[in-house]
Amino acid sequence: MTHDFAPRRSDLTFAIDTARAAGDLVMNHRRRGFDVERKSDVPDDFVTIADREASELIIERIRRHAPFDGVLSEEMADDETRLAKRRVWIVDPIDGTKEFVHGSPDFAVSIGLTVDGEPRLGVVYAPATGDVYAGLDGVEKNGRTVGFSKRPVEDAVIAVSATEYERELTGTPLRGMRPSGSIALKLAKIAAGEADATFTINPRSEWDVCAGHALVAAAGGSYTFRDGAAIGYNAPDPALRRGTIGGRGDVVAWLARELDRLAVAQQHLFVREGEAAFALLPPELRGHPSVHVRTAGRALESAVALERRGEAYRVAYADGPARGVSFIMRNLRRSLSIPDAPNFSESTTSDATE
Repeated sequence: MTHDFAPRRSDLTFAIDTARAAGDLVMNHRRRGFDVERKSDVPDDFVTIADREASELIIERIRRHAPFDGVLSEEMADDETRLAKRRVWIVDPIDGTKEFVHGSPDFAVSIGLTVDGEPRLGVVYAPATGDVYAGLDGVEKNGRTVGFSKRPVEDAVIAVSATEYERELTGTPLRGMRPSGSIALKLAKIAAGEADATFTINPRSEWDVCAGHALVAAAGGSYTFRDGAAIGYNAPDPALRRGTIGGRGDVVAWLARELDRLAVAQQHLFVREGEAAFALLPPELRGHPSVHVRTAGRALESAVALERRGEAYRVAYADGPARGVSFIMRNLRRSLSIPDAPNFSESTTSDATE
């Protein structure tokens, strides 16, 4: 007997019910108050008891609903047995923890189901508004069938990161930008026609985008890396190491051209041979095991290379505008034990410039 790994309507109903239960838990914590911890020395990299308890609730329910499936959650120690599973649930109990901490409604519970590395089912629930977006064969919002907008491309709404907008995009003459927090919620709103496309400058993780990706795909759209490469899920390392783009097909095609024309930066961590950014590296960095860059348009803007010293890292090379290098370092500090910022005159082989 052949096992059918395809998601079913019962899986979608389960994910909706579970997302609502997790959202209720999260909102109870917001009403009662909670302590905030930092996951790294990056100022807005928060975690709360609400994140952890919502993760535990979701995982416990998945174990009962689908005991043979794998699970990957932002707030759970990684269980590598998931790598041998064909069906894997990918969960972010609170996508937009910074917004949750600051009292904004712009956060979501995100539950996605992948089959053989492809996002096939997605539920994104916004507890503060009560809106639930669900995607399998088509997309629903609060039980009503929805889909992409019919706005002309020239009137397209481009959902962008509020953080990236504040730091880098404010002066960019890209029309239609609408800043917000949770990327899962951005993708859900695109699938429901409330926006049309999105892109990121900085890397994300699988749990940030899996459910939203499934929703956009269920609506008939795409979500890829900005160089056009496909995003696969249930990888040994769940970090998505470069910028992304997605949404309604015609809007995404226009947006990709605009990002190139306006030289809007994107960051690419751990550059590997065969990737578009590799061709832009100076010869001395090709083959280096830990190279991280920012590109703008089709040109290299900034580069950092790290050397490992025991359990820590040091900056062996940094080149490009100091602002660009600092953005690379900020992302690296989220996951690696490295200095707060490189001392360019002492620890790099090439001075960064102002």
